[in-house]
Amino acid sequence: MVNVLVTGGAGFIGSNFVRYALAAHPDWHVTTLDKLTYAGRRENLHDVMDNPRHTFVHGDILDARLSGPLVEQSHLVVHFAAETHVDRSIMAAGDFIRTDVEGTFVLLEAARRARQLRRFIQISTDEVYGSVPTGASRETDELRPRNPYAASKAGADRLAYSYWATYEVPVIITRASNNYGPYQFPEKVIPLFATNAIDDIPVPLYGDGRNVRDWLHVDDHCRALDLIIENGVNGEVYNIGGGNEVQNIDLTHRILAALGKPASLITPVADRPGHDRRYCLDTTKLRGLGWSPREPFDDGLRRTVEWYRRNEWWWRPIKEQDPAFKAYYQAQYHQRQ
Repeated sequence: MVNVLVTGGAGFIGSNFVRYALAAHPDWHVTTLDKLTYAGRRENLHDVMDNPRHTFVHGDILDARLSGPLVEQSHLVVHFAAETHVDRSIMAAGDFIRTDVEGTFVLLEAARRARQLRRFIQISTDEVYGSVPTGASRETDELRPRNPYAASKAGADRLAYSYWATYEVPVIITRASNNYGPYQFPEKVIPLFATNAIDDIPVPLYGDGRNVRDWLHVDDHCRALDLIIENGVNGEVYNIGGGNEVQNIDLTHRILAALGKPASLITPVADRPGHDRRYCLDTTKLRGLGWSPREPFDDGLRRTVEWYRRNEWWWRPIKEQDPAFKAYYQAQYHQRQ
């Protein structure tokens, strides 16, 4: 049995990867380590909690006494655990530095001691490249993060690389574009706008809405990670992009159209500080391993929006009963109108 540790496995991408891994690899035992902060939820793993090849551990990657032995017992580590929301990093950067950088350090120190570790997959982001006015970011390009979240991920990214270069820890770094799909916490744009529109609540669009993001379905991301685990080269970086560049205003109209809602729900709000205009990834290197995205964006977006429409049990408790979410939403959007 291959022992796989997934940190942050109760979050959005992590939970989808746990589900994917259990289905695709009957010889894997997956251990999820998650702190269960606001975006990490047991509900994200409700359908695999009783799987005999899955173990859930509630804990913090910063707790070396807990996370260290889990790393040392693993053949594969897929490290998703991070604070991930740009808006929250602008409001309070400290948690991002502690979790994203210091937490990664704790895991890498344990990886140095691990005797059977084959891969340590460091999940990074396209945001480490900064805004890309033209062309596409390649893995060898300079990192120019422009917000605390991106900077914390860049720090973890380069720290992980240093542990390969210095200690020969079998690190591979991946940098993915914006993910979308089921179980994404409703602070992010697609689930936020979809769930607002379902309830005929205005959707708060930043600035002129012309910022461009490349969208990657979470299932395509999981397939890419699986391939990289199998065929990637230690010490290398792989971009994972969906090849779906969409302006935020266009994305908003598509979400509303999928729900049959009027454009009048769009409410412009003041732009956030340091809002990167465009991200775009060159994925030539990953495609050379045999990967390409399978999910057409329009189809994937419609299915994603439909998932939120059909699964109100999952998001309504967050938006209607969680005082922390309500306070965040009030601070983030109402004061910008």
